[in-house]
Amino acid sequence: MSKSRTIYFCQNCGNQSPKWIGKCPTCNEWNTYAEEIVDKDEEKLKEKRGYAVKKNEQAVPVSIKDVHELETKRIDTKDTELNRVLGGGIVLGSLILIGGEPGIGKSTLMLQLALNLKGLKVMYVTGEESDRQIKLRADRIGIKNDSCYILTETNTQQIFKQAEALAPDIIIVDSIQTLHTVYVESTPGSVSQVRECTAELMRFAKESSIPVFLIGHITKDGMIAGPKVLEHIVDTVLQFEGDRNYTYRILRTTKNRFGSTSEIGIYEMVGEGLRPVLNPSEILLTQRDEELSGIAIGSMMEGMRPFLIETQALVTPAFYGTPQRSSTGFDGRRMSMLLAVLEKRAGFRFGTKDVFLNIAGGLRVEDPAIDLAVVAALTSSYNDISVPSKVAFAAEVGLSGEVRAVSRIEQRIGEADKLGFDKIYISKFNQKIDTKKFNIEIVYLSKVQQLMEELFG
Repeated sequence: MSKSRTIYFCQNCGNQSPKWIGKCPTCNEWNTYAEEIVDKDEEKLKEKRGYAVKKNEQAVPVSIKDVHELETKRIDTKDTELNRVLGGGIVLGSLILIGGEPGIGKSTLMLQLALNLKGLKVMYVTGEESDRQIKLRADRIGIKNDSCYILTETNTQQIFKQAEALAPDIIIVDSIQTLHTVYVESTPGSVSQVRECTAELMRFAKESSIPVFLIGHITKDGMIAGPKVLEHIVDTVLQFEGDRNYTYRILRTTKNRFGSTSEIGIYEMVGEGLRPVLNPSEILLTQRDEELSGIAIGSMMEGMRPFLIETQALVTPAFYGTPQRSSTGFDGRRMSMLLAVLEKRAGFRFGTKDVFLNIAGGLRVEDPAIDLAVVAALTSSYNDISVPSKVAFAAEVGLSGEVRAVSRIEQRIGEADKLGFDKIYISKFNQKIDTKKFNIEIVYLSKVQQLMEELFG
């Protein structure tokens, strides 16, 4: 019987310690150390797993010019949004982790992927649901695919045996927290089990060139459950997020070894599953019968993707003592800063007003280019004068009241032009723009006072 010892690993950064400590000295997080049992005889353990180290083979330095570049083959997922987020498709032999809150639609998204890949064998491994439950969801999605195989198993060694017998093109595991390996003496879902199962799946993916998708739960803090080093093992980390009160879901990349981390995919949850949203601007803009005050349209960027979003503001007299400040989908501290700028630079008196701000569609905006639209919505509600519905805004507002330039301005203008807007307000400090490419009128501003004159005279 091999000797074993106990080591404590930090779940946030992966640092190890021979004893439990309250604060991690590497990442400075508290109460993140968890106990693991480690086998001392690493050589025998690797041989038992079938991954013996060849002692006669030693790595030698190789000149970078002698390293041959291999063409990275990708599998088309038949889903434009997922293809965009992955960087053009699924890379052979890659290990992809997708995390999200319970009930957000992770399993539905992965089952849709399995059903859409007709002509390819997909093995869907589930440890949470029975095959009958998966069949019910597949019937609801309404896509028929005879090459999609369901395996209800949680033992990694059995999964590898079935994979060798079936020879699938893609493996989907739902979820990594339910798997267990016989080489670790702990319960499924523990830190050591999650790490070891992920490491085994990584080795399997690299040796067989079969891409593997892992579904992972997240904690109450929004982190993927298990040690933080789990994200360092895999090739790609996708985050599936959204508000349950809205039908829209966002798939964003936090790590991607084969593509950009700036792309996002947008889906709409419908009765038949998740529908890719090709033009999110049309969904996020409310159709109105009449012009209403307190509404302005901002042109924002989410990753590399531009779209227009509706900003709503309500400014009313405060009758109950201290004025209220409330914002949904926008940083409340930044809203307070913009209110102070309008008081100081434009003469508005928000000190006796209740101010409410909302970003339509349930999205959370962090792009500073939305500042000008927020200022327009606030002042529109303050004056009770509507902003024309075919006017868009794309600029940052500084503390001195200056209208600052933002990045990718041509993409923002192009999105407003494509949706039929008549005018867009931007900073005059933006780089020179070829106005011949657009049919929209471009208005340049340097101060917020100029915006007030343009909108309200």
